[in-house]
Amino acid sequence: MTMTYKQTLQYLNSKLPMFHRIGAAAYKADLSNTLELSRLLGNPEQHFRSVHIAGTNGKGSTSHFLASILQEAGYRTGLFTSPHLRDFRERIRINGKMIPRPEVIQFVQKYQHNFELLNPSFFEWTFALASRYFATQQVEVAIMETGMGGRLDSTNIVHPVLSIITNIGLDHMQFLGNTIEEIASEKAGIIKKGVPVVIGETQTGSSKVFEEYSSRLHAPVFFADQQYAIKSSGYTHHKTPLLWIAANRKGIPLNKRYFSPLSGYYQCKNLLTVLQSVEILNTSGFSISMDHIVKGIRNVVRNTGLKGRWQVLSHSPLTIADIGHNKDGILEVAKQLALTPFDHLHFVFGVVKDKDVNAMLGLLPRKAAYYFCKADIPRGMDAEKLKKRASSFGLKGNHFPTVKSALQAAKNSAHSSDLILIGGSAFVVAEVI
Repeated sequence: MTMTYKQTLQYLNSKLPMFHRIGAAAYKADLSNTLELSRLLGNPEQHFRSVHIAGTNGKGSTSHFLASILQEAGYRTGLFTSPHLRDFRERIRINGKMIPRPEVIQFVQKYQHNFELLNPSFFEWTFALASRYFATQQVEVAIMETGMGGRLDSTNIVHPVLSIITNIGLDHMQFLGNTIEEIASEKAGIIKKGVPVVIGETQTGSSKVFEEYSSRLHAPVFFADQQYAIKSSGYTHHKTPLLWIAANRKGIPLNKRYFSPLSGYYQCKNLLTVLQSVEILNTSGFSISMDHIVKGIRNVVRNTGLKGRWQVLSHSPLTIADIGHNKDGILEVAKQLALTPFDHLHFVFGVVKDKDVNAMLGLLPRKAAYYFCKADIPRGMDAEKLKKRASSFGLKGNHFPTVKSALQAAKNSAHSSDLILIGGSAFVVAEVI
């Protein structure tokens, strides 16, 4: 009997361990299942060109920017990202359109017996579905975002035309290592012999690791922030702000403005990574013009459906959602708050319990009203426990049983000139969006 889409997802959720819900129990530190699934499907990842993207923060935005630019250049473009916010199908898109529900249903029904024999994780299964879908739909290029790691990430069976590592931060330390150098080594595992690699940020500790890996594998390495520079930046004065940067290739008198609807100032770093990546792609058989770049950045939300990056949900009061969910992500959120005018901050905040919660709490502004909550997943930290821990950092507020009740309380308290910010976890943002 044919399952409905809802029944299909229920089956997957019940049968396959999902990291974003249960955490460590779903993590598999080897590629055996991924390789077996690939063989079962005829090695679909070998039938299209790909760009492989890893990093602690920024890889989602970078992936969407590149996909949008390639779409503007006329390429049939696949995009594989995670996690999803509302619909599982957000993870797998071609030219911005989510994979159709019947494709998901038919794939599960056809390979259900194999899944039960292999017992893959949810991510391993999803990557297999994405690869097969991209191959059968004959995409010309696919942007493949890693899950949490690199070396042992399911996506690491692709052989890309370009590898990208956005940056390195102390996140997922129980799986990837306790130092920047150890985590960088795991992320550097995506570097392939002879394949160019773009590094988004030059960082103490990680840069030497990437240089050593690249040298050993004869992979040309480019540090985006050493090759490109932001000459100036700011915001347009529209109701929904556009971030703009004027960037140029160092040593070349080129000055061009790029406008991004992703208005978080932290996107400046991602845009430099994107500009460097496009330059490399143009030496690897692609034809991407300056007009394609400008339009791809400007139309990234429309072209790809990206959400949750300093996303303005409403005005009066200004209400913004951002999925920053680790120390470095929260640091960027704090910087963005300093650039945003408002009278009083109301922060709807929830986290997952396997993060370095203390490091996050230590970066949050004390001058704010907090509405602590728990996303509806097993990994979510209990809201009352979160409130107690936050109080030791001088953060004041109340706890609420659900994300929606926390948001409603914030709306009831906020004045029109205040700011309501929703964040701490992608899963908190997902329930609001």
